[in-house]
Amino acid sequence: MKIPLKRIVPGLIIGPATWLGPYIVCSSLFIPAMIQNFDADNKVNLVALFSTCAMIAAAISNMVAGALSDKTQSRFGKRTPWVVVGAFFFMLLMILAGFAPNLPFLFIVWILGQVALNFIVAPMAAWLDMAPEEGKGTASAAYGGLGMAIGNNGFTILGAMFLGQLKLGFIIFGIIVFVGTVLAVIIVREPSNLNEELGIPNKEIKKSKINLSLVFPSWSEGRDYYLAFIGKILQNIANFAITGYLLYIMTDFLHKGSVETQSSIQLLNAIMLVFGILCGLFAGPLCDKLKLLKVPVALSAFLLGIGAITIYILQNDTGILIYGFAAGLGMGIWNSLDNLLNLKVLPDKNRVAFFLGVYNLGATLSQAIAPVIAAVMISILGFQAIFIVSFGLAILAGICILSIKQVRL
Repeated sequence: MKIPLKRIVPGLIIGPATWLGPYIVCSSLFIPAMIQNFDADNKVNLVALFSTCAMIAAAISNMVAGALSDKTQSRFGKRTPWVVVGAFFFMLLMILAGFAPNLPFLFIVWILGQVALNFIVAPMAAWLDMAPEEGKGTASAAYGGLGMAIGNNGFTILGAMFLGQLKLGFIIFGIIVFVGTVLAVIIVREPSNLNEELGIPNKEIKKSKINLSLVFPSWSEGRDYYLAFIGKILQNIANFAITGYLLYIMTDFLHKGSVETQSSIQLLNAIMLVFGILCGLFAGPLCDKLKLLKVPVALSAFLLGIGAITIYILQNDTGILIYGFAAGLGMGIWNSLDNLLNLKVLPDKNRVAFFLGVYNLGATLSQAIAPVIAAVMISILGFQAIFIVSFGLAILAGICILSIKQVRL
């Protein structure tokens, strides 16, 4: 079942933008603000607890949602029912979070919210496989480039306006997720799959009830998929190790004052947003036209590494600017094309959403691992260690991508 680009591209921009944006706002602004209101003395540890538990819930629910949608048959397709249900419950849970009377209540609804959110994320990502073969690069760039760029950078400005009105903020951004998701579903109009044969044949399941290779293939069968997965983890750790400590890098490593720090961070975010949008517009179509995929994805990892080591070498505003351009271009290309690369190396086309869910687990794991690695390295070698680690991991990520055999270029 294929969906025309004129429907799937706007759906893959609006959908990811309207679930990722509110999630970023809630997780980075609203939840920490609520925690501070309840227990200011322990806010740092509580934010870490909320984040870690949320990542675990997200990782598990992402794979479960993917697997369930792979097995779904309905007149609205296999992905749409889960996407809409997930969006509805996420909206309700965010509204409840805004009215949380205490920390335990807030914790429970936030964790349940992660479960609901990932019933949007995993099935929606599988829409990429429904794009026409000659337009998959364009669809991937719409999803990971434009949609993610708008969600990551565009919504935070709006969210900051509601820090003094948290209840209203939770309500509005919860509604944005539901309305945006429904709008994306209406635009995409996923076709019915009532007549589609799904999943692994029953005979094979009965024969191999405890055969884990039916769930996760062996290295020889899934080599390229695992290389893409490892590359994603390394690339994201390299990215999050710097972005997660950007404030402290400015103040403690580059010794900037508060005004300089704010302007430098704003400049970097502006550069990242511009490159994210530009790559979303051009990386996918160029990939489709030139038949290049593996090389630009590997190049994006190398660019991130170059940007990281430049800050360490120069330790001035020029280094920050070069990092912004190199990392901005690198992450823009990566976000635009890495999902498409993963589609090309899927071990089982009958379980697209499941394997995309596992692949997206790489980003979740990275967010959990990166702060730990960075904190340990900082305690041993100081802040300069972040840049060395980021450079090394980004180079290894690029090597993993170049080692993929199924995709020639």
